Amino acid sequence: MTSTHAQHGAGLPPPRVEEVSDGVFAYLQPDGSWGLNNTGFIVGGDAVLAVDACFTERRTRALLDALRAQAGARPVTTLVNTHHHGDHTFGNYLFLPQATIIGHERCREAIIAEGLSAQRAFPGVDWGRIDIAPPGVTFSDRLRLRVDDVELQLIFVGPAHTTNDIVAWLPQRRLLFAGDVVFHGGAPFALAGSIGGWLEALDVLRALGAETIVPGHGAVCGPAVLDDLGEYLRLVLDAARRGLAAEAPPLEVARSLDLGRFAGWLDGERLAANLHRAYSELRGEPRGTPLSRQAVADMVACNGGRPLRCLA
Repeated sequence: MTSTHAQHGAGLPPPRVEEVSDGVFAYLQPDGSWGLNNTGFIVGGDAVLAVDACFTERRTRALLDALRAQAGARPVTTLVNTHHHGDHTFGNYLFLPQATIIGHERCREAIIAEGLSAQRAFPGVDWGRIDIAPPGVTFSDRLRLRVDDVELQLIFVGPAHTTNDIVAWLPQRRLLFAGDVVFHGGAPFALAGSIGGWLEALDVLRALGAETIVPGHGAVCGPAVLDDLGEYLRLVLDAARRGLAAEAPPLEVARSLDLGRFAGWLDGERLAANLHRAYSELRGEPRGTPLSRQAVADMVACNGGRPLRCLA
């Protein structure tokens, strides 16, 4: 580990494993800010299914160590990617060759197209070795898997956080691995997705009736978090409508908007990108339309001109 990385990640609590149902585990990486995602795994009698990898080589190897502490010598034969972002996929290659990687068809396309470009946004991170490993099995709408007698339904709900979001729903356990369709305690991030689509995705998740949700970032939570996220997204959309009518740029709106009870959420600078996304949709552009670099520049401006804080 480089000294730069040691300083960058100093003071963070270590990742922890939480058994959220019998044989089903969440792997949680505090504080859930940029790059510190959650993953999970289901331990069967002979094999393990994992949900998502981590952002760096070191963090994915730590995940695999924690997984083996629960699963012993059982191999990980399946890895599900909830979407294409590097904090959930850069460590994919460390699950090979034993695991089959599964994701939405757009997830595979985006991983290949973007490569390691996300690294440019986070200077100072000790990435280690990263090899791009996209899903080899893809689907378009739904896919049903089983680990012994535990049913796992993969459901496409994008565009929301990205164009390729899926969730992993365990109906018998009323348990949802939500990927980054759910942030808990941090601002949602729609730069690569859709505000309107995200609100619709939250309706889909409510209808499932989950009692326990493993979010993509933040602590394990219940369904009340869906209402919080919806309220935040509607606040952004309403502010964008006013800003667009006043011909005010998104950065100006972001700097003047009172976020109320959401002001303490982590990574609040994402508001600028979310407003750019809302402006795009209000102009009638298709959901998930690529945005200009100005959206990222405005996030940096909202962060006091400093690079985005990533402690991975």
